[in-house]
Amino acid sequence: MEVVGRAETAVHSPALLDGEDVNDWSKEDEDSVKESTLPAAPIVVESERVDSPPLAPAQRCHEEVESNLQELQLENKEVKLLGHEEIQDPGEKEEEKKRHLNVVFIGHVDAGKSTTGGQLLLLSGQVDDRTIQKYEKEAKEKNRESWYMAYIMDTNEEERIKGKTVEVGRAHFETENTRFTILDAPGHKSYVPNMISGASQADVGVLVISARKGEFETGYEKGGQTREHVQLAKTLGVSKLVVVVNKMDEPTVNWAKERYDEIETKMIPFLKSSGYNARKDVHFLPISGLMGINMASRVDKKVCSWWDGPCLFEVLDSIEIPLRDPKGPIRMPIIDKYKDMGTVLMGKIESGTIQEGDSLLVMPNKAHVKVLAIFCDEKKTRRAGPGENVRVKVSGVEEEDILSGFVLSSVVNPVNAVFEFNAQLQILELLDNAIFTAGYKAILHIHAIVEESEIVELIEEIDVKKKKDADPKKRKPKRKPLFVKNGAVVVCRVQVNNLICIENFADFPQLGRFTLRTEGKTIAVGKVVALPAPGNSTFAS
Repeated sequence: MEVVGRAETAVHSPALLDGEDVNDWSKEDEDSVKESTLPAAPIVVESERVDSPPLAPAQRCHEEVESNLQELQLENKEVKLLGHEEIQDPGEKEEEKKRHLNVVFIGHVDAGKSTTGGQLLLLSGQVDDRTIQKYEKEAKEKNRESWYMAYIMDTNEEERIKGKTVEVGRAHFETENTRFTILDAPGHKSYVPNMISGASQADVGVLVISARKGEFETGYEKGGQTREHVQLAKTLGVSKLVVVVNKMDEPTVNWAKERYDEIETKMIPFLKSSGYNARKDVHFLPISGLMGINMASRVDKKVCSWWDGPCLFEVLDSIEIPLRDPKGPIRMPIIDKYKDMGTVLMGKIESGTIQEGDSLLVMPNKAHVKVLAIFCDEKKTRRAGPGENVRVKVSGVEEEDILSGFVLSSVVNPVNAVFEFNAQLQILELLDNAIFTAGYKAILHIHAIVEESEIVELIEEIDVKKKKDADPKKRKPKRKPLFVKNGAVVVCRVQVNNLICIENFADFPQLGRFTLRTEGKTIAVGKVVALPAPGNSTFAS
């Protein structure tokens, strides 16, 4: 199983807004093929025409047959080349047209995330009937007949026995306009770090909520994973959320509009408080993940008379995400690596475009590498742009010298590698009797990095209720706070033991947003606001 957020994306080049196509390398190939297929003009030498003696009829006939055969061979080659060109190009162009979206499934344990993800793959033709029959048999043997659909995403034996996703499952499917990568995040509170890893690579979140009586309430109440997952998703850059109210076919619900409305009414204020714009960024819809109702096609009026909205495929296809910059400096946080005739690095390109033959830098160990091959959705490709989940085969570095959280970056404009940084933190919920002050220790999660951290200094507490003064000169200098409580917003200095690759949130949001967790709870979310001077890993004292 592979361990695999992004709405607020920094745009570094105004050229991107003009819709400029950077993937036009195919044009060069077209020209060269067309040139090579043009028949060569015959060369006639005058002296030969005048001085050559007249040919015998038999010899002339023999030579005519030979020249005709040569012409036929040339024409056949020409047809093959042109045919190849005609077949290849439309496929390449069609592939270029399709946008790519990473979708993470989040929500409370047992809400039906893996089942819904598995059903999506089945409905989009990624899984055959034979495989489904095998999973049905396997689930029946374990006395868990309704789990068979989840087995498509949960391939690990431990996950199948427990019925709980542990790692982040990854799969691919396509609609007419979009290529999707599904990231199935675990819902159990013990595996939240894995969920963070999945959500940090996603563009869109599908929040799965169980409509079954008692299950929604358990996930939504204090301590439930529905709340924590929503807060983490927003912090990790998942700015578009599709809230699917699952298990609507359950006997206690039976597609009741009252239950659906109750869940929507309770969720909207919470989503707003988490930073989502309920009108623009959030879509609600009822589904049955197990039966596949209202997923690939709209629900039948006989089943649900009151729903007039779109199905899940239509909602996912219509979601708009901000443009990414293919011309920016390369940034690809590495989430995993392995050996395969070279070192293969796995991750999501957050900025820039990687091409075969590129010379790049692995930070923070400053290893110079050359790109040998790029694989996207299991297919080999010559280049890959921002937003793509890729595997990049490189030379120049050993697999054991790479760690999760290292970043593949441009040589000219490398990523910052630091021991400390200034951050703006929002305190969510401190543990009982804890005080947030200098010396506070927590686990830092930022893109693929998981690192122990310490708050070394509280710089300023920000009063979120107070309006900013019109004239910044009139603002009084604030005293440094000694400590802060729940709900506070504070600027502080964070220190780590090992070099980490991060960026200012204003420059690269994907590499500048983070969470702080301790004892299995998320206590704060934040963004990087200041880094040491270029070339330095710490602030000058």
